[in-house]
Amino acid sequence: MVTERLAKLRELMKKNKMDAYMIVTDDFHGSEYVGSHFKCRAFMSGFTGSAGTLVVTQDMAGLWTDGRYFLQAEKQLENTGIDLFKIGNPGVPTVHEFLINKLEKDQTLGFDGRTVNAREALSLKEDLSDKGAKVVSEIDLVDEIWEDRPALSKEPVTLLAEKYAGESRESKIKRVRAVMEEKGADTFVLTSLDDIAWLLNIRGNDVAYNPVVLSYLLLGKKEIRLYLNESVLGIEEKEELEKAGVSFYPYNAIYEDLKKLNLKNKVMLDLSKVNFSILNNLPDEIKLLDLPCPTVLMKAVKNPVEVENEKKAHIKDGVAMCKFLHWLKTNVGKIEMTEISVAEKLEEYRQMGENYRGQSFDPIAAYAEHGAIVHYSATEESNAKIQADSFLLLDTGGQYLEGTTDITRTVALGNITPEMKKYFTAVLKGNLNLLSAKCKKGCTGINFDYLAREPLWEMGMDYNHGTGHGVGYYLNVHEAPNGFRYKQVPERNESAAFEEGMITSDEPGLYLEGKYGIRLENLIVCEKYMENEYGEFLQFKPLTFVPFDLDAVEPSLMTEKERDRLNRYHAEVFEKISPYLDEEETEWLRHETRRI
Repeated sequence: MVTERLAKLRELMKKNKMDAYMIVTDDFHGSEYVGSHFKCRAFMSGFTGSAGTLVVTQDMAGLWTDGRYFLQAEKQLENTGIDLFKIGNPGVPTVHEFLINKLEKDQTLGFDGRTVNAREALSLKEDLSDKGAKVVSEIDLVDEIWEDRPALSKEPVTLLAEKYAGESRESKIKRVRAVMEEKGADTFVLTSLDDIAWLLNIRGNDVAYNPVVLSYLLLGKKEIRLYLNESVLGIEEKEELEKAGVSFYPYNAIYEDLKKLNLKNKVMLDLSKVNFSILNNLPDEIKLLDLPCPTVLMKAVKNPVEVENEKKAHIKDGVAMCKFLHWLKTNVGKIEMTEISVAEKLEEYRQMGENYRGQSFDPIAAYAEHGAIVHYSATEESNAKIQADSFLLLDTGGQYLEGTTDITRTVALGNITPEMKKYFTAVLKGNLNLLSAKCKKGCTGINFDYLAREPLWEMGMDYNHGTGHGVGYYLNVHEAPNGFRYKQVPERNESAAFEEGMITSDEPGLYLEGKYGIRLENLIVCEKYMENEYGEFLQFKPLTFVPFDLDAVEPSLMTEKERDRLNRYHAEVFEKISPYLDEEETEWLRHETRRI
């Protein structure tokens, strides 16, 4: 099927006089995860990971993705004729470098400008023009091939009450307008779905796992224009938004409305956050203010109400996880289990939690060698039977009105080897090192990452992904600008200094291809530690309260300080979670959180 689609694409490229065609992962809003209507790259390549770019010419096709997906991509691209380009590996060109070297004078690159980031497209257009090549960005060739393409989602909009949001939409709008006034802007163009949802205190279901609404927004000094399918708004939702000054327009009408803006307007936007077509539809005469999107940092710094709600969400999630782990440990080897069935069982426990709204991402239940595939997702074909003789890696999360959760636990099933214990203990030490960090205000995730990697680096081992990412409040499970990684990478904007209220994942790992994978993840919240003559200091506190599997720990490989860190964390797990368990589960948890 993939080869047939590529052949049709090449025919259309000839017809439209294109020498290369680029298909990215993004929807029209730069979303990390996209609705079924936008899964063009997956449709054309067969690769289903959440990150990647497909480039097709008449004589080759290439798929670029990062280290999270190398193993998955190798499997899914077999027999498609698509070459895998492993981002970041020595000698592997970037997409831009490849296109600049590939295209000659008078040749043309095509792509759907609604799906390509404006800053990226401008850079590519400039580099290609230096060679005499050009860009055509207003043709969606995939749409001509995809006969049964799903329609745009139009799920109902809900309002997020202030007791959950902690701040009214009117207050948030006022804060953004203050930034506009400071920068001298008349209009602010906002197209990222999570930012719109945060600003207006609305939630939806237009993207799997991310409770967002397909929409665009133009914020003026007095007017707020929200572009969406108006049928998704109920009477109450419409009235409440109108009270805040919001008026409604058809989803796709923004492109024509941009052309009609007053030429004297100063338009504020972030070229890293809007698509190329948005930029191209603005009149040339308008003055553009290319500035960082103000809602990104506002959204990342959770207010006290959000932080307290997140703590409640994580207690509910911790109860579900502990009930599930008790069931798993008690029944493994006695009843039939598969990767898919254990993920479904965990979901059953989560659904018992009040205000549960669904999963926060596609759950990962990876047994034995599947655990070495960083973002493995079980299918009916790959669905492994789970037995009592290896590691089971579980990376899952939930959406609650009180917040978003994301947790990974690697569980020892049966007798495991000394090597497995050694590596598990090293990953655990890294997790606890990061959790225990104290720092002066102004540090970024690059300052911290070494703490998590040090136990592995000492053994000459490593993992090919960041150590942590920001997490939204009942929003996207991956959220900029906070994160942990040891170097800055172009595709990730995680360079902000930490502030009180930021929520970040702490998830070191280790992956041995063909054997097993280990990842241990908690969410942590940044809090004030102290302030003195040397300045203000910050610390991290855990939000996640679920035991680490002591059956996989080798205490002799830990210092007294490291054991104390683990014991203190486990004591807190028992204190917070045991009141919600039955007698048998409580005794199990007491054993799982015993001092070592």
